[in-house]
Amino acid sequence: MPTPVPRSLVVILRTMLVLVATDSLVVLAVILPLLWIDLEGVSMAYAIPLIAALALGVACLQVVGVCIWRLLTLVLRGQIFSRSAFRYVDVITGAVAAGGVLLVVIGVVLSGGTAAPGLVLLIGGAALLAFAAALTVNVARRLLAQAVERDTQARRLEDELSDVI
Repeated sequence: MPTPVPRSLVVILRTMLVLVATDSLVVLAVILPLLWIDLEGVSMAYAIPLIAALALGVACLQVVGVCIWRLLTLVLRGQIFSRSAFRYVDVITGAVAAGGVLLVVIGVVLSGGTAAPGLVLLIGGAALLAFAAALTVNVARRLLAQAVERDTQARRLEDELSDVI
């Protein structure tokens, strides 16, 4: 069965995922420790939630990347319209929604400090965008469920037709 997506597109997407994964490891191993050092002298009630939320946000991005990779594998195998895809789509929805919650946490933490109100508003907008993305992925999941159901019905009808012939 030919894949519904050109192999070159899958290679491009996987290359992007590798770059994002590499960048996220740099953030966790280098950027966040440097930020922690920069926050020296700042209240721990401010620094700890900020660093924790940022680290968990990066983890959410990594989870989404792994799930997209697995979905691309299903695409290459011609199995994207199967029930096994639901698990990855559900995890993506949860991780993106969790990222939205973490952005809200970051916004709340920053609003209690000396951060510019525009920055807090920008982070709030990013949180809304994350929630919208989670809802969009949920809509895509429903469409996937519909496609899987139709594919199952088509296979059943083909089997019945084969039995008749």
